Amino acid sequence: MKSDKAIEFPEQDEIGPEMKGADVLVASLEREGVDVVYAYPGGASMELHQALTKSEKIRTILPRFEQGGGFMAHGHARSTGKASVCMATSGPGATNLVTCIADAFMDSVPLVAITGQVYQQFIGKAAFQETDFYGMTLPIVKHSYLVLDKDDLPRVVKEAFHIAQTGRPGPVVIDIPKDVQQAVYAPTFPASIDLPGYQGDVTHPEASDEELSEVLRLIEGAKRPVLYTGGGIISAEAHLELREFAELTGLPVASTLMGIGAFDAQHPQSLYWFGMHGTVAGNWAVCDSDLLICAGARFDDRITGKVDKFAPDAEIVHIDIDVSEHNKNKRVQHPIHSDIKYALSRLSELARKDFKKPDLSEWFTTINGWKEEHPFSYDKSGHITQQEAIETLYEETNGEAIITTGVGQHQMWTAQFYKFREPRTYISSLGLGTMGFGLPAAIGAKVAHPDKLVINIDGDGCFLMNVQELATAKIENIHAKTIILNNQHLGMVVQWEDLMYESVRGQTILCDKDDIGSPDNLDAIYPDFVKISEGFGVAGRRVVKREDLRDAIREMIEFDGPYVLEVIVPHTEHVLPMIKQGLSAKEILIKSE
Repeated sequence: MKSDKAIEFPEQDEIGPEMKGADVLVASLEREGVDVVYAYPGGASMELHQALTKSEKIRTILPRFEQGGGFMAHGHARSTGKASVCMATSGPGATNLVTCIADAFMDSVPLVAITGQVYQQFIGKAAFQETDFYGMTLPIVKHSYLVLDKDDLPRVVKEAFHIAQTGRPGPVVIDIPKDVQQAVYAPTFPASIDLPGYQGDVTHPEASDEELSEVLRLIEGAKRPVLYTGGGIISAEAHLELREFAELTGLPVASTLMGIGAFDAQHPQSLYWFGMHGTVAGNWAVCDSDLLICAGARFDDRITGKVDKFAPDAEIVHIDIDVSEHNKNKRVQHPIHSDIKYALSRLSELARKDFKKPDLSEWFTTINGWKEEHPFSYDKSGHITQQEAIETLYEETNGEAIITTGVGQHQMWTAQFYKFREPRTYISSLGLGTMGFGLPAAIGAKVAHPDKLVINIDGDGCFLMNVQELATAKIENIHAKTIILNNQHLGMVVQWEDLMYESVRGQTILCDKDDIGSPDNLDAIYPDFVKISEGFGVAGRRVVKREDLRDAIREMIEFDGPYVLEVIVPHTEHVLPMIKQGLSAKEILIKSE
């Protein structure tokens, strides 16, 4: 979360004037270029908030729930690639950030979570609002700090940002006891840091020319190669290198959801995204490949399906910055430990010197046949569907908005029908799959990009989980928009119930079970999201009829302020294609059973 202006740092350590530890923290954040902090105050963090009020460089945004603030920081970080900051008090304030931290860990998001802690003399004694936040977050962070010595604070902040943003990005926790916040001293701000064990071989490993040349030789001899790309491409800002390498080699490119936008969805070599609800062409191409080059992805279960049936005949290359991912989920023949930006750039350099581009015309004939036969599609004969609403939004925005989502059917349909052409424009909770993510993430992304259109595509179940952040958008004048695709059900779970539990509803209906809401029964639809939005001072509109949809989307886009558009949709639609758990890509469900 750095400003556009370059920050100049001294070549030597700098000793500051006497100040409180809380002021030292703020000064350290300023030196890291932080310009926004998402923070909710409490007894153990009041000193930090008092210090923030004196900063002329940092805007402090008050969420209405700590998790909301954490996901605002997500939207900020995911849309910029820079570490963002959230802050909470001790005890319940800190624990309300746990989901956000775990989400950042799963999706490799650079996040610095700062928490207040009780006085050191009370640590371990079950004091009021005390939790062992250092201990409880250890499994879900790159690193956790409990600052027990005031003199360590400037160094800890500098290390935290370095760790969060280098190598494989991720979250870092800084837990600060209140006595450290209140201590008055002259701090030493370090010009550099020394982290043994966390050096270039970890933060910026480079593949050897021998390894990369072997990859090119494999491509030359392949008949059915596929380049499988993931979120590591976006984290490394390597999308341009990816596009250059793909065009030099002519490889078809299949992305994970985390990697959407790194490769233009409309490029003729694009298979778009594959996995549980991805394209038939992408899934089948990967399954039938004889060479699979995985770049910056981790063979997640939603990608592989049944692991022993995933690309069973392929020779597999896996290039990743995190060596622990090699052979973790899928055994590969060629694990390469490397920064992906370096690897792709060097592959292109080597290819320009000595590479014979393979003839893949027959392979692309097969792939293009699959594309033509099995595109993403939906029935347009009935009520407005979620797919139609998303497709209409894509048309009205020319695909140029930053889109955040909740989690569920709408999340998958967004990836299907909003064709993403640039990185950091599809922002979604994918590894952890956290409902309630969309609205606060949109607010954070809009703060980071005030001149861009930012729209949250959400479900009615998801939206209610952090609906209170409409107040933040209103009071802070943050013009993030939301489309709620309201089907009165927990749609994705309902879909699984239909396919695997004979449609028995296990607490998945959000309205009166005896009077289920639908586009034909408006009186049963509950709650009224337009009235809720108006209660927060946010404009809203409800759409039921197809002929009103496009006009309503245009009104939302053009409205000068935050806006909620509620679109009433049926609950009977299923996200297809779908690979059921335990099955392979060849067993993909294409039509409703």
